[in-house]
Amino acid sequence: MTANMNLPVAIIGAGPVGLAAAAHVLKRGMTPLVLEAGPSAGHNITSWGHIRVFSPWKYNVDEAAVELLDQTGWQMPDPEHFPTGTEIVEEYLEPLASHPALQPHIRYDARVSAVTRLNRDKMKDSGRDEAPFLLRVESTSRAASTVLASAVIDASGTVDTPNPLGAGGVPATGEAALTDSIVYGAPDVLHRDRARYAGKRILVVGGGDSAYNALLDLMHLKQEEPDTQIVWAVRRSLQQLSFGGGENDALPERGALGLRVKSMVEAGDISLQPNIQLTELQRTDAGIVALSGDVTLPPVDEIIAVTGFRPNLEMLREVRLALDTAVESPRELAPLIDPNIHSCGTVRPHGAIELAQPESNFYIAGMKSYGRAPTFLMITGYEQVRSIAAALAGDWESARNVHLELPETGVCTAGDPGLTLTAAGVGASARPGGACCGGSC
Repeated sequence: MTANMNLPVAIIGAGPVGLAAAAHVLKRGMTPLVLEAGPSAGHNITSWGHIRVFSPWKYNVDEAAVELLDQTGWQMPDPEHFPTGTEIVEEYLEPLASHPALQPHIRYDARVSAVTRLNRDKMKDSGRDEAPFLLRVESTSRAASTVLASAVIDASGTVDTPNPLGAGGVPATGEAALTDSIVYGAPDVLHRDRARYAGKRILVVGGGDSAYNALLDLMHLKQEEPDTQIVWAVRRSLQQLSFGGGENDALPERGALGLRVKSMVEAGDISLQPNIQLTELQRTDAGIVALSGDVTLPPVDEIIAVTGFRPNLEMLREVRLALDTAVESPRELAPLIDPNIHSCGTVRPHGAIELAQPESNFYIAGMKSYGRAPTFLMITGYEQVRSIAAALAGDWESARNVHLELPETGVCTAGDPGLTLTAAGVGASARPGGACCGGSC
């Protein structure tokens, strides 16, 4: 970074991991520039602010961020309390973003639409590593601009790019024409969006923790509005449904949530439709019907799609990336997080080494680094950016020494080949469409 040492480190996203990255960059004596598309810190989290996460406060804060906050007299919330998304924003991210050391380095209403090298497209080799990064920044209130940076940490998350309903990873036939009746992610069924769902027939599509949250909220609504009908479609068979692990779940709050949903299904309050590979949606006189092969689901008025998220790679088209062909995470990270093999609790600590790209000094961090995998741990994201900041500062010994300190299991390092993270609630939260992390991590 010596050639561009006077330029800032650009950090895309002012969510938990993005602000943690800024704190670590500052701690290393470098200058951060945080570019946030929304109007405030943690803006993406506000879309699921009503959801209570599975992990207590002590696993949802970053060490370098807390060091900054402690300078202001900030009081750590009850370490054992399980916060909502709104509480994370209001009690942690907003005070952090307002810190005098960070505030001047954060730009809101600054959506990054493209990242490249100055005067060098993806094909240009000569002088590439020495050229600064150029970021195209769009705004709703001012003209588009460009930013030069010595390095880039993309912590923009995945909330803005939900997976479609189609089982093949592309929109189902008819899906695009029905977007006015589909919500992707976790609507606030009991408050903000109550009128939309009260007394309606609702189809929930998805088998993860976010689906459980939506189903539980809909059941509360149904108790007050008995005409509300709930249909739940999952790709798995009945035998494959684990309901979040139930009593054996390493995250007790998640296990309890799954057991509540299971009891509702058994009581007939939720119409469970297993083995559904949704291929087509049709608007009929009776309502919206979803088709899976020769199976037609009951007609509904609204659809809640909690089918996960995927990374926005369009803005990185001019960056040289090495991504796993399936997971769409950094290639070296993919075997450590593949959801076909791993859950939140079995992902090993990792950092700059595993996240490195062919593009020198460019890193994808946080939830976006996990590609399509829903196994992200917020506390792991904090360790990612600590390691990345160390690497950018040239401290490779610290960058390689990645670890997580877990009260029940001690210090876990990347050198533990059989590592299983079983501490209840380690940095996990009820991320919309995913198992573990909320917001733009």
